[in-house]
Amino acid sequence: MDKVKVKRALISVSDKEGIVDFAKLLKSFDVEIISTGGTAKVLMSAGIEVTGISEVTKFPEMLNGRVKTLHPAIHGGLLAIRDNKEHMEQIKEHDINPIDMVVVNLYPFAETIAKKGVTMAEAIEQIDIGGPSMLRSAAKNFEGVAVMVNPERYDEIISEMKKNDGCMLRKTRLKLAKEVFRLTAEYDTIISQYLYGKEDFPSLLNLKFEKIQDLRYGENPHQRAAYYKEINPPKHSLVFANKLHGKDLSFNNIIDLDAAWSLCCEFTVPAAVVIKHTNPCGVALADDIATAYEKAHAVDPVSAFGSVVALNRLVDVTVAEKIAATFVEAVIAPAFLEEALEILTKKKNIRLMHMGEEREGLAPATDIKRVDGGILLQDADIGLDERKDIKVATKTEPTEKEWEDLLFAWRVAKHIKSNAILIARDLQAVGVGAGQMSRVDSSELAIKKAGGAKACKNAVVASDAFFPFRDSIDALAKVGIKAIIQPGGSIRDEEVVAAANEHGIAMVFTGKRHFRH
Repeated sequence: MDKVKVKRALISVSDKEGIVDFAKLLKSFDVEIISTGGTAKVLMSAGIEVTGISEVTKFPEMLNGRVKTLHPAIHGGLLAIRDNKEHMEQIKEHDINPIDMVVVNLYPFAETIAKKGVTMAEAIEQIDIGGPSMLRSAAKNFEGVAVMVNPERYDEIISEMKKNDGCMLRKTRLKLAKEVFRLTAEYDTIISQYLYGKEDFPSLLNLKFEKIQDLRYGENPHQRAAYYKEINPPKHSLVFANKLHGKDLSFNNIIDLDAAWSLCCEFTVPAAVVIKHTNPCGVALADDIATAYEKAHAVDPVSAFGSVVALNRLVDVTVAEKIAATFVEAVIAPAFLEEALEILTKKKNIRLMHMGEEREGLAPATDIKRVDGGILLQDADIGLDERKDIKVATKTEPTEKEWEDLLFAWRVAKHIKSNAILIARDLQAVGVGAGQMSRVDSSELAIKKAGGAKACKNAVVASDAFFPFRDSIDALAKVGIKAIIQPGGSIRDEEVVAAANEHGIAMVFTGKRHFRH
């Protein structure tokens, strides 16, 4: 049937915004309205005549509202095929009348579990049973029933009914049914993820993501790409970043922004991060954000050309002028002063991403990596390693200043592609050795990036995994490195510690590795 005349509608909504006006307009088409519990009370208090659900089912709502619409008088009226003679005779025999429209939105499960301190009992009470059942019945029978789950559709539906003498068109009914099955699938996925989240790793993993936008292309122009967000993502994660200015984000921009923001949020003091191809080419802490950025950019100004910058403080005029002095692809920060935006927006293409001040929930609980034919799931590498848990392995102990730099370097090294070696001094990354096939290659690259022995003198080193041989220690000693932080755990730890002792280098073991593949 192309057109379905709406004579009888069932309304049961948790989000009651706009429902009174919508119901009044339905009444203007002489539509009988059936309603439940709280929705019925709201409509009746607005002077709208309503048939209570118990009048239809001849059965009381019970179990604190858990059971009210799960009844043949409801689902028979929804599922009967209108041009099937047998169906229509059966519902007539049982005194069941067709229902032509269902307006339902579901209990706010996602919003409930997002609240701090919510208990499982509270979450379970927000698992809607009758709502999804009615929605699915109506959507399955879209040939004869119109179904609405989105309050934003009210105006559109009324407009269509006005144009078609109170009827709904088939193309609209199909569109609405698709929307229902999408929503109920997402709803069940959120519930499943919440319950399975109480286990370490579920035997069946359901993942649901919603498209944010299509991208011009992927890592390379010949690859198609799109950007998706998970259902109910952590608050203030990258998907909520608000673009204030600049070109559309590219695939690579998004990956680099994620890397930059994740590293920047390791620190509570003013921090600046400069990212190129997901690796930090500059990181620094300072008393103010402008100085932090100046120090971070100075680490490797050549690589910083065309980089992504993350700052964990408000972008003021001073730092905006420094950023504007070079070519930067994107800047992500908690906030931007209006005067700073005036400076940065003079550059037509720079992307300016506003994250807001909230930090809680930034890091994901799990990390997902794609492989051919499957995925790998692991705990996210989050959390800080405390000094009290770190063991001094050498005769020489780090000075207080060296400890400060070691702990800084250790946090940064976690965000560098393995094999990772970071040379740091004065809370600044001096040289970064990333992604090499051997640890000594990464050590030599870090020395080269730092500018040689003069720049490395009295600096410290962080290594994301243990040193398998003493060769890296010997190379680092030649340029004046004074302290090293590493996980330990090699069968040659004694040899490596002995090399550090020979050179008068302090070495500490964290007992924790930070590979990043």
